[in-house]
Amino acid sequence: MSISADRLRALRRQAGDTTLRQTQEPLVSTPDALPSNLGLIDRTSSPPCTPPATAPEALVSPSAEHAQPVPAPVTRQAEARTRLRAGDGVAAKSGTRAGATRERSILDWMDAPATPAANESARPRLQPQSVDALRRLIATRERKPGATSTPARKPASLDRDLPGRELCPGLHLIEAFLPQSIPAQTLSLAFARRHEEAVAPRDLLFFDTETTGLAGGTGTRAFMIGAADWHVDGTGRQGLRVRQLMMSTMAAEGAMLREFNAWLSPRTVLSSYNGRCYDAPLLKTRFRLARMAEPLSALDHVDLLFPTRRRYRGTWENCRLATIERQLLRIVREDDLPGSEAPAAWLSYLRGGSARNLRRVAEHNHQDVVTLAQLFQRLVQAEAEEREVLALEQSP
Repeated sequence: MSISADRLRALRRQAGDTTLRQTQEPLVSTPDALPSNLGLIDRTSSPPCTPPATAPEALVSPSAEHAQPVPAPVTRQAEARTRLRAGDGVAAKSGTRAGATRERSILDWMDAPATPAANESARPRLQPQSVDALRRLIATRERKPGATSTPARKPASLDRDLPGRELCPGLHLIEAFLPQSIPAQTLSLAFARRHEEAVAPRDLLFFDTETTGLAGGTGTRAFMIGAADWHVDGTGRQGLRVRQLMMSTMAAEGAMLREFNAWLSPRTVLSSYNGRCYDAPLLKTRFRLARMAEPLSALDHVDLLFPTRRRYRGTWENCRLATIERQLLRIVREDDLPGSEAPAAWLSYLRGGSARNLRRVAEHNHQDVVTLAQLFQRLVQAEAEEREVLALEQSP
């Protein structure tokens, strides 16, 4: 004989009701009552029972509702568990493993809360996801505007002081005066293969630029222009005047070009080191892009790179300006910032960085134009000495 689910549920409800022990009324209205020993029942021989037609609440006697509750030492639920466990032991000894498994399943069912079977089927199950699906999900979240975090912006540096005085917003003028005697005679241009030509010392303008790159073209800007010329100040002192224009904003380029144009005159003779091929064309382009008349094409230009190469090629490892001033002029720079790092220093300052490297760029540019003035005189002197030697050799 088997026990139906409804009967076991009714047994569980009535086992805790202590009034049944006082009334001694039968729990089930049908003759198929529970056997005295559940563990000895052969459940394989009898067909399963059909559930009773009446509801579980109708199984309780009406007189039990008015009876006084008396605490029982042992509940029927505990008795049922004891009988089921005893049945498991008997079934195990007799070798009927199927019966013991059924008894344990009934015991587990009695201990677990009664839940409808529909809830079990409606419970969502986690479906395994492939690696490709997870990658697509991660990529979708990264494309969302709120998913990507904006990196924190670095605070602006406190060291933002630039040398010189500010002529207009974003344009600084740095001036220096180096006392020295101005050459008394005109300087011959024979070293540049321009024989029978000479230039007045005060007409020379040595210039050099610091740019945002070496590629040239419309995307390259000159953020600093340095110039040096021999000058007599208001007190009558002679010396080399060094002036530098430096931009601290992009908008100051037009003002810088106008100020540099004011330094030029029709008698000005430009002098540079590779400026004929790089610095002058770059400034001409910037003048045109600013819709200004460029004045450089009408001026004479003496480039010191080509005569230096002709005279000292093969003497030292190269003819860079830093090598020439170290080997020929015996000038040693201290804490010099290479010209290749000048673009990074200026762009870093524009982004709120420190002005320390930009001040070093100004010092580098200052030394460049001073070196040009000394190199010009040295080339003139070397050409004059060579001519004297040739004259002595040709004399009888």
